[in-house]
Amino acid sequence: MSDMSRTGDIAEAIRPRVAVSSCLMGELVRFNGGHSRDRFLSGELDPHVDWVHVCPEMEIGLGTPRETLRLERSPEGPRLVTRKTRVDLTDRMAALSAERARTLDVDGYVFKSRSPSCGLHGIPVYEGDMAVDRKGRGVFAAKILDAHPLLPVEDEGRLNDALLRETFVERIFAHARLRALLEGDWRARDLISFHSRHKMQMLAHDPVAYGEAGRVVARAGVRPREELAADYARVFGTAFATKATIGRNVNVLQHCMGMMSDALDPARRADLAEVIASYRAGLVALSVPATLLRHHARGEAAEYVRDQTYFSPYPEELRLRNHVPA
Repeated sequence: MSDMSRTGDIAEAIRPRVAVSSCLMGELVRFNGGHSRDRFLSGELDPHVDWVHVCPEMEIGLGTPRETLRLERSPEGPRLVTRKTRVDLTDRMAALSAERARTLDVDGYVFKSRSPSCGLHGIPVYEGDMAVDRKGRGVFAAKILDAHPLLPVEDEGRLNDALLRETFVERIFAHARLRALLEGDWRARDLISFHSRHKMQMLAHDPVAYGEAGRVVARAGVRPREELAADYARVFGTAFATKATIGRNVNVLQHCMGMMSDALDPARRADLAEVIASYRAGLVALSVPATLLRHHARGEAAEYVRDQTYFSPYPEELRLRNHVPA
């Protein structure tokens, strides 16, 4: 078995490349000359990822401190305008975002919330002095997402939610593992092995995409490598774009338990079933049944279950599965 075939080794070896609004990492690039350092990004997550710092407002030459910006309604779509002097920066920002989108090679992106350049959700769009729409998206962020619709993205505000935080981190590590495979000298058997290790993780997110990925991989020895890679990357990204649910996690846990059932005595089967039921009922975190299943898989040398990325989707020090589902 190769060093990269064990899920623990994979989680330690792969470092996602993640673009991030520079102010969230403590850079003094905000309009007021300050920063918006985020403790999770610059603290807990920092040792495990390679950051690509981006501040589009600085990159179009605004400097800091600077005049604040806002979105204004127009027939062609929201315009990015300085609040007092009313300089229209839309074209400059669009040119920058097009260039960034063309060269972007990352596994995820964390944007600054509530920014008319970088905000993902709920940005006010003005007409005169009145906000006529509060569902806008920052000009720069919108262009990046249009060009990379399956890229894992979030803003730092939403990452305060335990489930959204876990989902985003899981996605960037999955994206990074696939990138590492496809950037190497891979063969059909490597993609098949990769897919085999990710089956349960994909099933927990999107059973339909899971099935489609299996059909793509079934033709791994027939189709041209470039077509195969593009199709698999699309389906893989689609699967992880859907949040895992309690019900689908329970399905995966029971499926893995069933694969080991013959090797477990009645007492251990009963313990596993009870813990899975407790997770379903919202009494314990996902980490409890997942850890117990992985423990039994190691003890019984159940390699297929043990090596599933589902049980080690990211470095264990992040402890993101320790929240009890609502």
